[in-house]
Amino acid sequence: MEDPTAIKIKSFTDLKVWQVGHRLVICIYKITRDFPREETYSLIDQMRRSSSSVTSNVAEGFGRQTLKEKVQFYFQAKGSLTELKDQILIARDVGYLKESDLQVLIALTNDTGKLLQGLISKTRLFINQKSES
Repeated sequence: MEDPTAIKIKSFTDLKVWQVGHRLVICIYKITRDFPREETYSLIDQMRRSSSSVTSNVAEGFGRQTLKEKVQFYFQAKGSLTELKDQILIARDVGYLKESDLQVLIALTNDTGKLLQGLISKTRLFINQKSES
């Protein structure tokens, strides 16, 4: 008998990493609204692009057919997340981020990173199991 509490993952939006990452994207968009106007085509744009790249790569990886392709896109998401972390530090260091916003972004990037690493590890485990069969 099937566990009725088991979550069926039918779409990338069912992935916890995508859900937390999506919250991160929304926070980035809201927080960067208050950045100076002269940052519109530099730091604001970079932060928005790198944050949305995280969830976009998770989504694209989910849609790929092979496990190796999936993990490749999950690693790209991890790279984009690292890029975003750097941009958050820059925004902090130039005085664009309030301490409360900084703490929210740090928590969301850390949570997204842990979930992403878990997804990568699980996918690689499946790759190794398939190669041993």
